[in-house]
Amino acid sequence: MKEYSEDELKYKAEVYCSASEHCPSEVEKKLCQWGGEPAVTERIMQHLFKERYLDTARYCRAFIRDKYRFNQWGRMKISQVLRMKQVSTADIEAGMDEIDEKEYHEILAGLLKQKNRSVKAATACERNTKLIRYAVSKGFLMDEVLKHIKQVDDEEFMD
Repeated sequence: MKEYSEDELKYKAEVYCSASEHCPSEVEKKLCQWGGEPAVTERIMQHLFKERYLDTARYCRAFIRDKYRFNQWGRMKISQVLRMKQVSTADIEAGMDEIDEKEYHEILAGLLKQKNRSVKAATACERNTKLIRYAVSKGFLMDEVLKHIKQVDDEEFMD
């Protein structure tokens, strides 16, 4: 494995952060993989924050927006993954506040509608149980799911 100088590591980290948003724990892990000593890694991390290559709040907002729009994840799954990435609770909450409620509920309704077409169940109760289990596994809160499940029972979802 090639040994990198502090300047080379700093440059590699800048390029890595410029390519896409990353959380601090990902960048620290990358620096360790590249052979950065703890003291060097700490200095580089301070530089990245100072120069705005790293911004936890910005990362959090982008991560949340992408996960609920493209991966169709609910709040619980998103916040759990962010906690695993060692993002602060304050940053997670601030990012969650930016979720467009109307869009979020449209995504949940669309997921349930799509899943309802493929669910095989003998009774409405069994079908609802499967839909609830599916939505909760995607990280949506139970009360959010139940509001939409009631709509599934209406003709709206029975296209």
